[in-house]
Amino acid sequence: MSLEWVQKIIVSNGPMFLRGAGVTLYISIIGTILGTLIGLLIGIIRTIPIPERGPRRAILKVANGLLSGYIEFFRGTPMIVQAMVIYYGSAQAFGIDMDKLAAGIFIVSINTGAYMAEIVRGGIVSIDKGQFEAASAVGMTHVQTMMNVVLPQVIRNILPATGNEFVINIKDTSVLNVIAVSELFFQTKSVAGNNFRYFESFAVACVLYFIMTFSVTRILRFLERLMDGPENFNLSGNQMQVERPEDMARKSHGQ
Repeated sequence: MSLEWVQKIIVSNGPMFLRGAGVTLYISIIGTILGTLIGLLIGIIRTIPIPERGPRRAILKVANGLLSGYIEFFRGTPMIVQAMVIYYGSAQAFGIDMDKLAAGIFIVSINTGAYMAEIVRGGIVSIDKGQFEAASAVGMTHVQTMMNVVLPQVIRNILPATGNEFVINIKDTSVLNVIAVSELFFQTKSVAGNNFRYFESFAVACVLYFIMTFSVTRILRFLERLMDGPENFNLSGNQMQVERPEDMARKSHGQ
């Protein structure tokens, strides 16, 4: 690798790399947010108690079957194939001419939603059943229980997994180059095709991907610490005084 060529590539094509990195971050952020919302909605629906009989049972059974099919399909197929089917397939089969950027966000969102649905469901199931029973005892519906009792805990518990999905999305947006979305990989491929210095061009892209994923990881860990709160809590008003062992020994000896 020639450092001189790396410098030339950065100087002459810096704006292209930055535009590509910006598009990558934009798609990843919007796709992760929308995917998380999809996952939360599906998680709530799939954990609704199914009655033993009645029309509600049939509706919930059908809904759970459709949602399970959605999850299994998008978790079981590569995103690059999904991108080809959704973008080119919808144009050929239904005459839908999708905007490339909008298509990229849509693809990342529904793919992330399938993974987040299982993460959210696992987070909901991990909550102690006594909390559901207590909420039901005070007259809360399933939705009220989720919004006021369960989801605040679930969101904190799934934050590391959500951050992991965000990092994965930053890297996986590279597959969107097959539908000509001008993200970082697409821009790097254009730069390398212009100067025929593939190694140096993609080395620059490698560094940019690492900077983005490393920064996101650190920011998310900071948010986790903020949500955890301080390690030591003091009760305002009547504060508990904890005696040191040496003070207790003096009292016992009448000192």
